[in-house]
Amino acid sequence: MPRTIRPTPSLIRAAACLGIAALTLTACGSGSGSDSAGDGSGSVKVGLITKTDTNPFFVKMKEGAEKAAKDSGAQLISSAGKFDGDNAGQVTAIENMIAAGVKGILITPSDSKAIVPALEKARAKGILVIALDSPTDPESAVDALFATDNLRAGEMIGAYAKASMKGKTAKIATLDLAPGVAVGVQRHNGFLKGFGIGEKDPAIVCSQDTGGDQAKGQTAMENCLQKAPDINVVYTINEPAALGAYTALKAKGRERDVLIVSVDGGCTGTQAVKDGKIAATSQQYPLKMAAEGVGAVVKYAKDDKQATGYTDTGVSLITDKAQAGVASKDTAYGLDNCWG
Repeated sequence: MPRTIRPTPSLIRAAACLGIAALTLTACGSGSGSDSAGDGSGSVKVGLITKTDTNPFFVKMKEGAEKAAKDSGAQLISSAGKFDGDNAGQVTAIENMIAAGVKGILITPSDSKAIVPALEKARAKGILVIALDSPTDPESAVDALFATDNLRAGEMIGAYAKASMKGKTAKIATLDLAPGVAVGVQRHNGFLKGFGIGEKDPAIVCSQDTGGDQAKGQTAMENCLQKAPDINVVYTINEPAALGAYTALKAKGRERDVLIVSVDGGCTGTQAVKDGKIAATSQQYPLKMAAEGVGAVVKYAKDDKQATGYTDTGVSLITDKAQAGVASKDTAYGLDNCWG
């Protein structure tokens, strides 16, 4: 007498997956959610790839993308590099998202040049690719860029620093990001433009790279103080670098007579402006970048209308010591709109 095989849940599930073509790969696997890339069979899939998943800026960006996806009925697939600069990790994420059938990919590129071939592969398959925050090199490697105008952000704090000096001779230290990184170059150049000086101006007495890191910012400031003890203006690529500079200045008893300006607008940095550690910062809005990016992908899926070119997601100068002729908002506004 033949042995009776009792159908187990796993056998039933396998049979269903093999026998019903309409069922999706996601449903048959261990994941959850709809599978469609916007072809009418389910929700639109949107990919988000950030530089890391620990930086508060990118955490807020992911929150914005998740909310926008939920509100529009889309499915967000997110990934991140293991560290800032992890191009290989971002390439793998792109390949996985192509395989998953996303309709669009939003990415903050860790390496603006090295990521280009992977993005070209995605675009060749009809996937909308939007850079968030950081442009690719060349910018034409993506369909669109949703980002802060980093040149303008730098220009705003440069103009503020110039006005704050009230005609006094400036001795400037620039605590930058790293060579060749577009965001760092744009903010640096914007600061110089806003202050009304060129790269070779003798007012710049020290320049150091910090990688946007607080500890490296402190070391860079210490080095600059050794080189030029009379520094009275410090431009920083971001607020962690600014707080590192403040620590070094405080150790020398200089924290009250050196003007520090920065860019980002995170909650810690904005609080530092309120506390008087940083004079002013240019606040950017990562949540808005991500939300508008998700919206663009959903629109592309629904009516094939493709986002193109650059979309400015806004920047505000935050300070509690306003200067004549320089538009700004106070830290109450900054803390209401900060991230992190």
